[in-house]
Amino acid sequence: MSLVRRGQHWGTFARIWHIFDATWQDPFKSAHWIKQYLMGLYKPIYHPTNDCGDHVIVVNSKDIALRGDEWQKRVYYHHTGYIGGATWTLAWELHSKDPTMILKKAVYSSMTGNLQRRHTMQRLHIFPDENVPEDMLKNVTNQIKQLKPVPIRLHEILPEEKEKIPQLIKYPVDYQLQ
Repeated sequence: MSLVRRGQHWGTFARIWHIFDATWQDPFKSAHWIKQYLMGLYKPIYHPTNDCGDHVIVVNSKDIALRGDEWQKRVYYHHTGYIGGATWTLAWELHSKDPTMILKKAVYSSMTGNLQRRHTMQRLHIFPDENVPEDMLKNVTNQIKQLKPVPIRLHEILPEEKEKIPQLIKYPVDYQLQ
């Protein structure tokens, strides 16, 4: 095998490190996107029995967004294996205890039918904020695009930019908001 072919072969099976920002993202829609990279589904060499997935670093998992009233109505089930060991936890309670757990459970459940799911999850690194170890950040070569753009808050817009926004209604000078 020539050196060029050997390099191509090594590059084909190499594990790439990706980073994903979970700010304002739906964890269940993001889970299907992250699963593609963890399992290597986007690679041409993918096969269900082939372990060709990549590493994914997820930052800002404490800032995820659930739709509607799912914070109050979504329930997570856990059983310890002992008699009377069943517990049901609401999403907001689970998120306040561990801000990484909802996203981790969403990714785990999205990988149905994956026989190597437990080993694949070891390549998922979730952090509640942007404090990622430096040795992991050195490996990152790709950024996964967010599914939903993060909106800009009004207090973050500069006054010069606010003046450029066209006004729909011109209020009188003596108008008072109540």
